[in-house]
Amino acid sequence: MTAIKHALQRDIFTPNDERLLSIVNVCKAGKKKKNCFLCATVTTERPVQVKVVKVKKSDKGDFYKRQIAWALRDLAVVDAKDAIKENPEFDLHFEKIYKWVASSTAEKNAFISCIWKLNQRYLRKKIDFVNVSSQLLEESVPSGENQSVTGGDEEAVDEYQELNAREEQDIEIIMEGCEYAISNAEAFAERLSRELQVLDGANIQSIMASEKQVNILMKLLDEALQEVDQIEFKLSSYEEMLQSVKEQMDQISESNHLIHLSNTNNVKLLSEIEFLVNHMDLAKGHIKALQEGDLASSRGIEACTNAADALLQCMNVALRPGHDMLLAVKQQQQRFSDLREHFARRLASHLNNVFVQQGHDQSSTLAQHSIELTLPNHHPFHRDLLRYAKLMEWLKSTDYGKYEGLTKNYMDYLSRLYEREIKDFFEVAKIKMTGTTKESKKFATLPRKESAVKQETESLHGSSGKLTGSTSSLNKLSVQSSGNRRSQSSSLLDMGNMSTSDLDVADRTKFDKIFEQVLSELEPLCLAEQDFISKFFKLQQHQSMPGTVTEADDLDGGTSSRQHNSGTPLPVSSEKDMIRQMMTKIFRCIEPELNNLIALGDKIDSFNSLYMLVKMSHHVWTAQNVDPASFLSTTLGNVLVTVKRNFDKCISNQIRQMEEVKISKKSKVGILPFVAEFEEFAGLAESIFKNAERRGDLDKAYTKLIRGVFVNVEKVANESQKTPRDVVMMENFHHIFATLSRLKISCLEAEKKEAKQKYTDHLQSYVIYSLGQPLEKLNHFFEGVEARVAQGIREEEVSYQLAFNKQELRKVIKEYPGKEVKKGLDNLYKKVDKHLCEEENLLQVVWHSMQDEFIRQYKHFEGLIARCYPGSGVTMEFTIQDILDYCSSIAQSH
Repeated sequence: MTAIKHALQRDIFTPNDERLLSIVNVCKAGKKKKNCFLCATVTTERPVQVKVVKVKKSDKGDFYKRQIAWALRDLAVVDAKDAIKENPEFDLHFEKIYKWVASSTAEKNAFISCIWKLNQRYLRKKIDFVNVSSQLLEESVPSGENQSVTGGDEEAVDEYQELNAREEQDIEIIMEGCEYAISNAEAFAERLSRELQVLDGANIQSIMASEKQVNILMKLLDEALQEVDQIEFKLSSYEEMLQSVKEQMDQISESNHLIHLSNTNNVKLLSEIEFLVNHMDLAKGHIKALQEGDLASSRGIEACTNAADALLQCMNVALRPGHDMLLAVKQQQQRFSDLREHFARRLASHLNNVFVQQGHDQSSTLAQHSIELTLPNHHPFHRDLLRYAKLMEWLKSTDYGKYEGLTKNYMDYLSRLYEREIKDFFEVAKIKMTGTTKESKKFATLPRKESAVKQETESLHGSSGKLTGSTSSLNKLSVQSSGNRRSQSSSLLDMGNMSTSDLDVADRTKFDKIFEQVLSELEPLCLAEQDFISKFFKLQQHQSMPGTVTEADDLDGGTSSRQHNSGTPLPVSSEKDMIRQMMTKIFRCIEPELNNLIALGDKIDSFNSLYMLVKMSHHVWTAQNVDPASFLSTTLGNVLVTVKRNFDKCISNQIRQMEEVKISKKSKVGILPFVAEFEEFAGLAESIFKNAERRGDLDKAYTKLIRGVFVNVEKVANESQKTPRDVVMMENFHHIFATLSRLKISCLEAEKKEAKQKYTDHLQSYVIYSLGQPLEKLNHFFEGVEARVAQGIREEEVSYQLAFNKQELRKVIKEYPGKEVKKGLDNLYKKVDKHLCEEENLLQVVWHSMQDEFIRQYKHFEGLIARCYPGSGVTMEFTIQDILDYCSSIAQSH
């Protein structure tokens, strides 16, 4: 190991101005690798730097190389693993932990000891040595041990100390006094010995001279001890004298403590009493207001409200621990409970009486609203009740059972009141729709009892007073009253057994105004009641509303009573749910009455569904903008579904009636009824749906209707016997095209183009077919010529065909002189006139087309003669000008 140490010093550390102090042969723990050396070094230059260097043999094994170095100041922990047993393993904690196994325990201990000494000498930061024997961590180590462990260099490091300035000065003085010290060391040593003996003698004499002083010092110490004994004796006497004073002071202190404790308790007691008096004392005026306050006057209501708030504050005061065990507090709480119960009972009874009284006052005004289609205004009723809103809030927080009872009573009573008003309102609306004004006036003057209303309705209608379903007597009355202006045709508008001519614009406008007035009256009524419920019952606190969950619960025997008796709020999701539930209970008759009115309007005239769809859609849209989840929005939305269903039914019935149209075999067809009625429907719908919210529903209906019209026009044209198919198609599609062009319905642009194309195609087909009759033989002859050419015969060789030679051509042409042509055209004009209907006025259009087609055929015949019979000199016996003259004179003569 010594040879290795010298080799490492020579080859590695001396070139770097470093001195090797300790070395240990190690390998990494748990790995079978080549051994390496850990070296502890210091630099020869100042400031001294201490390092731990890892040295490893090269791969060839002929020299050593420096692999990695760590500064000793970065070493945090040295872990020797076991301080008692010999163990070659140890850990060095730098930035990471390095685990080593030494070749021997002695090398490990020597290395750790060197590290400890270097740490003590050069580093301010002390390294933590763990599991290291205390024998290795000694400040000083004998030179022999040092030599054995670390070598002479380390001993020199440990024992060497620099001289201070004074020591250097003394040595220089000695050296100056003995110039021969260097040349004659023995003489210098002898001189130093003599001076040392002199100094020793002086020291002995000094010690002997100080004995007298020591004796004097001992005597003084004895005297001091005597004085201490006297002081202790006096202190003991003083302590005995103060003992009695101490006992008296202890008694005084204890008495003062008791007085202070008593004062503290009195202050706390006074604070508790003041708290109870200030927070649990109700003024006499408030007590009197709760017991006898006038709940009918505004001043009395205000006084009762203030008293109720004060009582609630007293009852809800947060008592401190132990207060509830005081008899006075219990008595006061019982008194407050009695006052609350008494006032709650008095308030509930008074509000119930107010509900009844207001109802009587409201019923007395019903008669005057029956003449006009208006609903009674409940604003005065709401205004009077809103004075009790704060008291209702108090009742809700203090006695939920009575609050619940009042809520249920209000809903029960108001539902009956509104049911009477709304039913009477709808009865008047239905009578106004049927036009029986005399009966309406008579109905308006009747007493407003339900039985009387029912009796009069039965006398008017000859049956029950209900206007529901297809069996309604009022519907029968409306049908009978308009029987003198109704036809029995199965037209498009015969949905309610009424003809188109009878349902004029004024009648439909009247229905539209009545329906709009009905909705306009219902909307503010519902909104005002909803606003009142929210304010009066204080639902914005998100409390539950028992007894008003659904109408089915109310109809279920005993459910509401069980909820009322329990007084326990049922969970409801939000304020809107509670308000909607109350509104549903109060206005449960609105939806069925609206459905009855819609059924009546649909029975009077199916086109009324268009008006209802537009009006109902607008009101639903308005209600949803205010509150999509409100009762009004939900109810109108449900009714809108019914209206939309009636609208769809109206469209379906119209399409079905198109399919059921039968055409007389003895008369010409003309414009089909459903084509004319589609024009009327589209014109009416466009006027109704102008700027409407549900334009999409109309566009879908248009698409269905126009498809049905197209299909059934072709069906009738195919079945027609009297009128040619082309005429039926031409006239009806011309009418459809004219209608769509006039109305400019954007969603039917494709159908408009299709109608125009069909009209043009069938006009051309009819003209070509009809023109074959005036010159029938001539047409057949030239058709044969064209057939021969089509078979491959050259045009100039056609004249050599026996059936189509020049002589045959002349014979055919002679059969059609100008007079015969005019006669044939005149007959053709008469026949076309018989085919075409007057209302569409297409005769001149068709005749002009026939004239153009005739001229085209004439030119075509002349061309065939010129090509197939060149040089023959054969020409037609009439000219184009003759044709124009013939057609003009025929048209003018008719």
